[in-house]
Amino acid sequence: MSLPKRIVLVGPMGAGKSTIGRMLARELGYRFLDTDRIIEERCGANIPWIFDVEGEEGFRQRETAMLEELSAEAGTVLATGGGAVMRPENHALLKMHSVVVYLRTSIEQQVERTRKDRNRPLLQNDDPEGVLRKLFAVRDPLYTELADIIMHTDRKSPRLVVRQLVNRINPKTPRQQRQVRKEGRNHV
Repeated sequence: MSLPKRIVLVGPMGAGKSTIGRMLARELGYRFLDTDRIIEERCGANIPWIFDVEGEEGFRQRETAMLEELSAEAGTVLATGGGAVMRPENHALLKMHSVVVYLRTSIEQQVERTRKDRNRPLLQNDDPEGVLRKLFAVRDPLYTELADIIMHTDRKSPRLVVRQLVNRINPKTPRQQRQVRKEGRNHV
């Protein structure tokens, strides 16, 4: 089994897409790309500013344009924003020549990992946990539908998640291949 052309990480805020994506790219010898960071670099502004000036819809348009541009990039691990799955036109762009990995995490882990992060405009209110619950209810079915691999990240180190992903993406030995088939039935 050979490595996929591209690996796309989807999932909610705080799932570890950027951290795990960087480590996974290094492990595979791929280039790491983060749609949110590239958008910020190109705009010369952070995401909260883009949301303030252009609204969420303006940001989502930029995100779709970025996915269109990056869809042909081979040898990459692509970390997407949590809301990238909300636009139906993005679904084909996410799946194009890719293995889509859903990094699934609990609401509790999301709250813990995002509580001090001021760069998440959707959470800048009096009830960030309530927002995360509402987003999860809407987005989890989309992440699940798009995913080739679902990887649970709760209480796992990024290093362990990367090792498990590498084994799922490119099992080398017959024993590893049997284990991957077994895990595939049980979702990791």
